[in-house]
Amino acid sequence: MCRSRRSPYPSLERSTAPRGPAETQVVSRIRDNALSQARQWRYAAESRRAPRESRGRAAVSQVPAAKRTLAVLRLVASAAEPLTAAGIARSLGLPRSSTYHLLSAMAEEGFVTYLPEARRWGLGVAAFEIGSAYLRQGPLERLARPLLHRLVDRTGEIVQLGVLHGAETLYLLKEQPREHATLVTDVGVRLPAQLTASGRAMLAHLPPAQIRALFPGPLVDRTGHGPRSLRELRRVLADEARSGWSAEDGHVTEGFASIAACSFDHVGHPAAAITVTFRRDTRPEETWPRLADQVRASAAELTRRLGGGHVTRPGPA
Repeated sequence: MCRSRRSPYPSLERSTAPRGPAETQVVSRIRDNALSQARQWRYAAESRRAPRESRGRAAVSQVPAAKRTLAVLRLVASAAEPLTAAGIARSLGLPRSSTYHLLSAMAEEGFVTYLPEARRWGLGVAAFEIGSAYLRQGPLERLARPLLHRLVDRTGEIVQLGVLHGAETLYLLKEQPREHATLVTDVGVRLPAQLTASGRAMLAHLPPAQIRALFPGPLVDRTGHGPRSLRELRRVLADEARSGWSAEDGHVTEGFASIAACSFDHVGHPAAAITVTFRRDTRPEETWPRLADQVRASAAELTRRLGGGHVTRPGPA
C-alpha cells in the first residue's frame, strides 16, 4: 500500500476540503511572500558575485598592459644607451601612442627618465632601487643553498658556490658533511680563477677578448700545477667548454681535486659555478665524469632558477 508523502509545510499543503475566501487569501499571501523572499535571496547572491566577476575581468584585461610595461623596462635595461620612443615602439611592435602612454606612466613612477636634449628614454632611479634590493636579498645564495645541500647528500663531499670577481674566484657558499677535512677555500676566500675548477668553469664561457684583458701577464700558481701561460690557459678552457665541466687536480691544495660546472644568468653570462671537492685518493680519475654529471645537473637547475640559459659564444681559443 503506497502512502502519500506529507509536506513539511502543512500550511501550504493542498487540501481536498473546500476553502473559504479568507483561507484562500491567507494561503496566496504566504506563497507570494515565499516567492518574494526567494527572489530577494537570489538577487543578493548575484549582487555579491557580480563585483568579484567584474574585478576578475578587469584584472585579466590589465595583464597585457602589465606585460607591455615589463617588456619596455627590459628593453631599456638591456640597451647599451638610452632609446627613442619610436625605437622602443618598433622593437616591441607597439603603437606609438601606447608606447608614449606607457613611458609617461613609468616616468611618473621613476622607472624611466626622459632625456630632453637627446630625446631619448633611459632607466630611472626606481629601477636602480629594485636592482639594489635584489642584491641585498642575496638571491643567488638563497637559490643555490638547497642545491648544494642535496649535492652534499648525494656525493658525501664538500660542495661550494663561487663567482668570478675580476681574475679571481670568490667563494660565496660552502656546504660539507660532518667530520670532513678542512680546505683552504672557504666563504669569502679569493683564489686565482685559472687555478680553481669553479673559476675555469666560468672563464670557459667568456669571449677571448675578455680572457686576454683578465690575464695580461704571467699566470701565478700555488703548488706548481696549472696553466703557466695564456696560450695554455686558452687550450684548457677550450677543452673544458666542450666537455661542459672543469677539473683541477692539486692546483689549489695538494692531495685534493675539484670538479665544477657553470650556471648562467638570464642573458647567458656565467653567473656562478658549483664545485665538488674531494680527496684525490678516494676517487679514481675514471669516476670523475660520473661525478661531473651530478655537478652539471645541479648547475643546470641553478640556471633554471635564475631564469637563465646558455648562449653559445666563440671559445677562448
